[in-house]
Amino acid sequence: MSEADPHDGQPVEHRGTPLEDAERAVVLLHGRGARATGMLQFADDLPSEATAFVAPQAARATWYPKSFLEPTRENEPWFSSALSLVGDVFRDVTEHVPADRVLLLGFSQGACLGSEFVARNPRRFGGFVAFSGGLHGPEGTTYDYAGSLDGTPVFLGCSDRDPHIPESRVHETKAVFESVDADVTERIYEGMGHGVNEDELKFAASMVDSL
Repeated sequence: MSEADPHDGQPVEHRGTPLEDAERAVVLLHGRGARATGMLQFADDLPSEATAFVAPQAARATWYPKSFLEPTRENEPWFSSALSLVGDVFRDVTEHVPADRVLLLGFSQGACLGSEFVARNPRRFGGFVAFSGGLHGPEGTTYDYAGSLDGTPVFLGCSDRDPHIPESRVHETKAVFESVDADVTERIYEGMGHGVNEDELKFAASMVDSL
């Protein structure tokens, strides 16, 4: 593992239809302490016909060492390395599947990483799903992303009592994505804690089905 680029050369796991034959794709970003192979289990709850599921693995099972609420520089070089890996995976996927038929889905730290990747690389994605996540930065961070997501469907689901993700950050993330032309659905679940519920999975499945 390179100290300057910790995620360089990390494995990328696959499930479902091979990319060469797929009509749509889902890029799955796992949370802290998790595995890409575990993230692929979301495929059980999503439409799988002609769908390629792709999941990169973070070095040491974490995308960056500190909370997403810390200043970004405190998570370097891990954070930039993680964004680079997601970019590489997205480019590989879009060699076979058009970007507007590719949905990114992240949970927890993966949802935070995915939020930043989508905001920093605005275009028409097939969709973005953040289960318990949001944009990076400490309280009071101002977000000034340029470009347009051109109507990309975005789903933000989180608990009102998530020990890792402040509800206010979910609202801020919604406002930022809407400011760059995303079609955002936000759902806050009372007392759910840090997890994923059936309603979220059904909504994500409908987004994949629409690709």
